[in-house]
Amino acid sequence: MKTTRESVNIIDAFHQLGSYRAAARLLGTTHKTVRRAVERQQAGGPWSRRPRPISKNTDQVIALIGDRVRATDGRISAKRLLPSARAAGYHGSGRNFRRAVAKVKAEWRQKRRIYRPWVASPGQHLVIDWTRIGLGLHMFCAVLAWSRYRFVRFASNETRETTLGLLAECFEEVGAVAAVVLSDRRGCLRNGIVANVVVPHPDYVRFAAHYGFRPDFCEAADPESKGVVENLVGYAQRDLVVPNDFAGNLGEANRQAKLWGIEVNGRIHSEIPALCRGALRKVDKTQTIRFGSARYSLPTGWVGKLVEVSVVDHELVLAQDGREIDRHRLMAPGEVSIKDEHYQGRARVPARAVRIRTGIERAFLGLGPAAEAFLRSAAVAGTSRLAAELADIVALEPSWGREPLLAALERATRFRRFKAQDVRNILAAGLVAPNPVPAGKPLNLQLPDVPVRALSAYALEQVQ
Repeated sequence: MKTTRESVNIIDAFHQLGSYRAAARLLGTTHKTVRRAVERQQAGGPWSRRPRPISKNTDQVIALIGDRVRATDGRISAKRLLPSARAAGYHGSGRNFRRAVAKVKAEWRQKRRIYRPWVASPGQHLVIDWTRIGLGLHMFCAVLAWSRYRFVRFASNETRETTLGLLAECFEEVGAVAAVVLSDRRGCLRNGIVANVVVPHPDYVRFAAHYGFRPDFCEAADPESKGVVENLVGYAQRDLVVPNDFAGNLGEANRQAKLWGIEVNGRIHSEIPALCRGALRKVDKTQTIRFGSARYSLPTGWVGKLVEVSVVDHELVLAQDGREIDRHRLMAPGEVSIKDEHYQGRARVPARAVRIRTGIERAFLGLGPAAEAFLRSAAVAGTSRLAAELADIVALEPSWGREPLLAALERATRFRRFKAQDVRNILAAGLVAPNPVPAGKPLNLQLPDVPVRALSAYALEQVQ
């Protein structure tokens, strides 16, 4: 393809010589090239020929490849995807298809969601889960998110009474109560789901109030919010259940579980010695690398790449090809060093998104933020028949108006009154309802001086 200068020289030679072939001999090209350049110039087109778009035989299935890569988070292989592409009309070679899949995967890794690592706090979260081992035998697992302390027991059922009893036993073994107990949306612990907000069972609410923790539920089918306990369940199955044949004996299974807990919780793990310079680490999908059993974050864009790690003056230096990327304070094994600027701001508190499924939920949440705050507080309190209560509250708007209803919802949330009758009573009270406020600072008044009598003036002799 000729450049603009070469095209101008071709046209100038043609005008001087008046012949395609003569201009071609002068410039060392063909007469067809000269003719095309002259015709483009006479038609008012561009000086040089625009490159033709090069089509590939994978273009017709590139959308299919992108959809499958996104659906599998980049884990599907070209080998497993090729039959679907053949069915969609792809007739090219396997090599071209593997190249197209590799290119789409590379682009997906740069655009996919970046997960900020969860930095657990000591004593903050206890995660629990159940799994079925065999006929009549179920395994209860609990793990402290920060220390990874493991608690495993077996039972014949997964009822609410059994779950709460084993949870109490876990607290006794640990010797403390976590601030939050995170579980999946088990039917034995919940009383219902309203707009994707889980309403815990009243028995579970009373149990949590007795021990002083807050019950929390993970998102449905969301491995990110319960992956820590899922890993524990798999580890316990491989290391405890598979090597032992309990034969349905519940007592023997629990005896082995206690011995297993003593073994794994008291084990001192070996450490890989940290190199002083030149260690290579691959950045995982959470934008972190592991070094000396600790994790360190990197800026966006380094996922999947190798970086050099070295320790200089109690600092961890991350570099590539001699260019320094960032520095971290050297952390102890098990700790995490996360910089907020690597993840576009500070960590947000996890919140379960509200998802509308019914018309009543849409009408109630359409009232605004006050309605959502009321819904979340009512769910945490374990309000029975919450969906029916919301329907009764929505029916109050035509009679009382939206603004008074919103004020009543804010007052009900403040004083933890979550029944429709409570909201109705607040509306009926109107401005008469008291509004207590916290005590303020003592008043600093300038009082006048008054004469003060001595205590001797109140003696019996003086009174007589």
